[in-house]
Amino acid sequence: MSTLTHSGTTPEPDEETEPTSVDLDITGMSCASCAARITKKLNKVDGVQATVNYATSKAHVLTTGPVSVHDLIEVVEAAGYGAAMPEPAAPPEDHAAKIRNKLIVAVILAVPVMLLSMIPALQFDGWQWLALALTLPVVFWCGAGFHRAAWTNLRHGATTMDTLISLGSLASLGWSVWALVWGNAGAIGMRHHMTWALQRPDPSSAIYLEASVGVITFILVGRWIEARNRAEAGSALQALLQMGAKSVRVVRDGQEVTVPIEALKVGDHFVVRPGEKVATDGRVVEGSSAIDASLVTGESLPVEVAPEDDVVGATVNTSGRLVVEATAVGTDTELCRIASLVEAAQTSRSETQDLADQVSSIFVPTVLAIAVLTMIVWGLLGQGVTAAFTAGVAVLIIACPCALGLATPMALLAGTGRGARLGIVIKGARSLERARDIDAVAMDKTGTLTTGQMAVTQVWDESGRAVSISDNPPVLGVAAALEAGSEHPISRAVVEACPGIAPAKDFRALPGLGVSGVVDGLPARAGRVSLFDAIPDELSKNVEQAQAEGRTVLVVGRGDDILGAIAVSDEIKPEAVIAVKRLLGAGVRPVLVTGDNSGAAARVASELGIDEVISEVMPEDKVDVVKRLQADETRVAMMGDGVNDAAALQAADLGVSMGTGTDVAIAASDIICTRGDPRLAVDALSLAHATDRTIRQNLFWAFAYNVVAIPVAAVGLLSPVIAAAAMAFSSIFVVTNSMRLVRWHPEVSDSN
Repeated sequence: MSTLTHSGTTPEPDEETEPTSVDLDITGMSCASCAARITKKLNKVDGVQATVNYATSKAHVLTTGPVSVHDLIEVVEAAGYGAAMPEPAAPPEDHAAKIRNKLIVAVILAVPVMLLSMIPALQFDGWQWLALALTLPVVFWCGAGFHRAAWTNLRHGATTMDTLISLGSLASLGWSVWALVWGNAGAIGMRHHMTWALQRPDPSSAIYLEASVGVITFILVGRWIEARNRAEAGSALQALLQMGAKSVRVVRDGQEVTVPIEALKVGDHFVVRPGEKVATDGRVVEGSSAIDASLVTGESLPVEVAPEDDVVGATVNTSGRLVVEATAVGTDTELCRIASLVEAAQTSRSETQDLADQVSSIFVPTVLAIAVLTMIVWGLLGQGVTAAFTAGVAVLIIACPCALGLATPMALLAGTGRGARLGIVIKGARSLERARDIDAVAMDKTGTLTTGQMAVTQVWDESGRAVSISDNPPVLGVAAALEAGSEHPISRAVVEACPGIAPAKDFRALPGLGVSGVVDGLPARAGRVSLFDAIPDELSKNVEQAQAEGRTVLVVGRGDDILGAIAVSDEIKPEAVIAVKRLLGAGVRPVLVTGDNSGAAARVASELGIDEVISEVMPEDKVDVVKRLQADETRVAMMGDGVNDAAALQAADLGVSMGTGTDVAIAASDIICTRGDPRLAVDALSLAHATDRTIRQNLFWAFAYNVVAIPVAAVGLLSPVIAAAAMAFSSIFVVTNSMRLVRWHPEVSDSN
């Protein structure tokens, strides 16, 4: 696929031309509805197919007509937002830090204003003028983003919660300034007479500065937490890019020369020593070894490679020295293809928007209509312009929901704090949103349901009879002596099963077959069946059965005798059985999706009770599997722990990673189980539901208290104490309701 450049030139129309793609950095968005508005504007352009993601502040555009980057930027700017081509070299802008700085200033200035306005005992002579001086920077500097967003929305005939925040804070400030300068509120010695009685206040002596600073401060708290979560959205790509090798030893004129990875070209031969990462995708031209590809491909067992075999960049060479010919470099590698899949999944827009914005699409226009209607009615009743204006402004003041800024972050803090104590990390409101109504869980095998480490699982003697590993049978002792000279992961598993055995003498590695040496004065061998002329029939049947189940089998012989065989495999976590049972009990469909071979996948699925198995899939195939499951309106969660799972974790409705996995998988997920216990994934779904339910309750009451008081304001009975009480009570409810999550417990005690 070709890529647009920033030349601004317009290509000639060509029906045969492939679609061109471009990504743009978008600035000025304040909510999910902004992303929807930009998407709509871009898609109105002929030949343009665009998606805008609020979480990552990016637009992904496909064009099939004569449209340049300059044209696309103009469309975005005409909509009232900013757009530019990404600059990879430039450090990413820290939006969370900017909001944090404004929040700190807002808290320092707003707290004295709120205390002075709401507690008569603190009101000294001239207090109201000090409160005004402290309010101005909060409204106009700390709240500048809300005002800009409201103006942008107004230009396009739209209203969001920013509209109400801006109007409410400016209306309460404007009225307060009028009362201070032209009314009686500015008189030295003025006090707020705090009464709960519903009575018409003197408009010229009532000020509402606490409402101005309160709403901006509370909502800045929510925006700061949201900005921190948005900053994590691109961390999966960063982790992927950091996985690759930074330098490589290239063979030039028979000598090994270390060069930066950027200098590697297709066709170059490079050296990979034991323990090193393979620098890029290539083909082995010299040497043999075992490659650990579990992080990239999901293959649980190390893969034996020899000349003419392909290897993938970022995999790890576990044993022998290799010389590899580079077949792909830069953006053409498997690792970069996975990165592009993750980016595509991040750019795709969520089906649901912020609940606050959904409510605001109805609530905000309704409040504005009530305010206007209130002024009209008061004017028709002959109450005068001042009284009519006072009542209309009072509606805007009381309708501005101060607790809205606490509704989501307080529930998140309580829920995520409880989750952290249980070993569950939830990455914000979007994660909770995606946890609703999960119908199926696609589960990776290696490292998620299994330990991800090789271990001896079965031992047979020469007759094919199973023997106990704890009895230290001769077959295991001879195998351990032979494998003590190898660094292969399977060799280490055998040695760990029978520690303290003296290494064999005259050790030799037999590439592709096994190992040999001298044990107790006799020649001995351990490895593939093909290493031996013949083995007993019963033993042969057990070997074939174990191999069909995806286990690696070593046949062991000494002298002229066959001693038996040893099966090595990646074993199932005991907790995985309970996790699958709980999912099935909750009516959630488990699906095993793995890059491992069909035999190993079928064995694990059978032991866990999973009916649906999809094996031998590449990273892009995992994404396709998730999308196929989603195609019939199934909401899918993905559980994984490797690089190969990253794109699928992003594409799923909910990504759940094991904390014992890679940084890439953790960064790409929505929920992290820190202990690597799959039972925690089930707890995470339950906790996410509980937290999401609390957020919805908070949002309802954040509006409800104010809605109840709107009629009071409309009939002209709003006093400063009622305005302050509505703000305080709604905030108190939000806090106490959220704190219930601190006492939340999983329904099944065995998950802990």
